Amino acid sequence: MRKRRRALGLHERRVRAKSLAAHLACHPWFLRSRHLALYLPNDGEVDLNPLLRRALAMGKRCYLPVLSPAFHNRLWFAPYTPDAPLALNTFRIPEPVAGWRDMRPVWTLDLVLTPLVAFDAAGNRLGMGGGFYDRTLAYLVRRAAWRKPRLLGAAYEFQEHASLPHEPWDVPLDGVVTDQGLRRFQYP
Repeated sequence: MRKRRRALGLHERRVRAKSLAAHLACHPWFLRSRHLALYLPNDGEVDLNPLLRRALAMGKRCYLPVLSPAFHNRLWFAPYTPDAPLALNTFRIPEPVAGWRDMRPVWTLDLVLTPLVAFDAAGNRLGMGGGFYDRTLAYLVRRAAWRKPRLLGAAYEFQEHASLPHEPWDVPLDGVVTDQGLRRFQYP
């Protein structure tokens, strides 16, 4: 799947990224969100920059994930603007350069868009294998009523699989947005 993502041409990536942004920009989850986390594309992931620009133009506060040196294998979220200085983390992924006082814990966000390698119709997400999002969002598995933030996968439509393996600690997605539309998942 990663190979297929990387094989997309630049023009096709741009067209699909704009299509994804158009689908999400009119959805209530996006419209009601004041604080949202996105990511910068890596390894062929769908590019959220068109959505990021739209969110900033609407006055929304945008954040990018940052590896936490204090809490092993967890993410915090740093404010992002187009002029924010970036530095590469240990995985060579750009992160905003920000002090810890500027960071936000995930439970203070309204919407988190996560990258993924594959997803299925049950809301399971296959990431890159580090478990950063699952560990950061583990508290959501134990909550029945209050589920903040909403967790939305961002992918190309072709990344859907019929069924993915999952473990009890995997945090399911509330939905997924692709270049073809947005789907919400229902849980038993």
